[in-house]
Amino acid sequence: MEFGQDMPEIFPVLLSGGSGTRLWPVSRKSFPKQFVPLAGQGTLFQAAAGRMRGAEGVAAPLVITNADFRFIVAEQLAAEGIAPSAIVIEPSARNTGPAILAAALHLAEANPEAMLLVMPTDHSIPDAGAFQAAVAAGVPRAEAGQIVTFGIRPDRPETGYGWIEVEGAPVEGQAAKVARFVEKPALDRAEAMLAEGRYLWNAGIFLARADTLIAAFRDHAGDLVAPVQEAVAGARKDLGFLRLAEGPWGGARDISVDFAVMEKAANIEVVPLGAAWSDLGDWNAVWRENGSGTVAQGAVTAIDCEGSLLRSEVEGQHVVGIGLQDLVVVAMPDAVLVADRSRSQDVKTAVAQMKAQAVRQAEVFPRDHRPWGWFETLALADRFQVKRIVVKPGAALSLQSHIHRAEHWIVVSGTAQVTVGDEVKLLSENQSVYVPLGAIHRLANPGKVPVVLIEVQTGAYLGEDDIIRYEDIYARGDEKGPVR
Repeated sequence: MEFGQDMPEIFPVLLSGGSGTRLWPVSRKSFPKQFVPLAGQGTLFQAAAGRMRGAEGVAAPLVITNADFRFIVAEQLAAEGIAPSAIVIEPSARNTGPAILAAALHLAEANPEAMLLVMPTDHSIPDAGAFQAAVAAGVPRAEAGQIVTFGIRPDRPETGYGWIEVEGAPVEGQAAKVARFVEKPALDRAEAMLAEGRYLWNAGIFLARADTLIAAFRDHAGDLVAPVQEAVAGARKDLGFLRLAEGPWGGARDISVDFAVMEKAANIEVVPLGAAWSDLGDWNAVWRENGSGTVAQGAVTAIDCEGSLLRSEVEGQHVVGIGLQDLVVVAMPDAVLVADRSRSQDVKTAVAQMKAQAVRQAEVFPRDHRPWGWFETLALADRFQVKRIVVKPGAALSLQSHIHRAEHWIVVSGTAQVTVGDEVKLLSENQSVYVPLGAIHRLANPGKVPVVLIEVQTGAYLGEDDIIRYEDIYARGDEKGPVR
């Protein structure tokens, strides 16, 4: 079946939370893997957002994310020329079950028969045409009240994925009844399932009508419906975002859609996805996705290396590998990973150990992304800190002051509008300004090109929470934690 005018409107629902700890240090809690270019020019999130582009009857995507990522989501969508139908903000992480139920309830307000195509945004599916063909094959079954999931034909006994047992042999382009879901198996069981030929990998992608999903949650996870329904009913608009009501949302149980619905419902069918797919769940998967042999990404020189991944994320830093075999080497400004490629799954354990030891690099990305741009620390010592700050055209930091530090700003490129006390002036390249301790100040970019400046902070305390905020064009006044 092909997409056509007689098909129902399909809403891609993009799940964009998570922490991506197995791809540390590139992916961290503050900047997870879906926003990082891993297997191409764009990011995984951007690829997912554009996966149904051009298909007739497909609506603009609806994104479910958290407050920390909302401006990154908006920026990356804008870079692709995609205007979302909504960006829904979860007040706290409650896993995929409540998130998907919230999307279904939100869309059902306008049309109970609206079709949801639920997709993680941290997977790689290079062939969008094959994906669209699989979705089209699933539409008639979803219209009939089935929850249609999409399975990947396995090519190895993978122990890091969930599997789907199909009733009968899976046929590409045809929906089949799901016999059961299998959690991540041991190697011997995975080898047996691969040999049997009746199993597919679970991609975590599915298609269903809003009313079908809501009914499934009522039947199998009824305790979620009331708090999520209240959170959707109490949602408020905030700039270009829709914030779910925090109080009732906090009463929803933390549970995945698999445990809440998929493993219990009887109306589950699967369509084999005839396309390459990877969840890019660890560095071994990234190596596999980018070819075979030795993969070099960034400023890298590899000599006599075999089966290795070498990646540099640092400007001005060159990674050199000599005689490496089956290794992963990833260099960041504040952390370096060196691991046997076969033990890529253990990176998650290392991150957990660092977190227990309060190592900042475990979760915090060196480049801090904000709605107005980003900044990174270049040098930090007792009583001084040096940062590089980039402000996007038309953007502005909040009007603020500091109790413990003074700041010096030197413009490297672009034109900055600087407010210090009652004085407002423009600074161009090579000009600087001093912001005394306690002075009310603001940095803005009124121009058409990014402003790049160096900030030198001096004082007894240099933490990001040393801030009094007076005005903010991004309406971040109700957020917890520091806002610049």
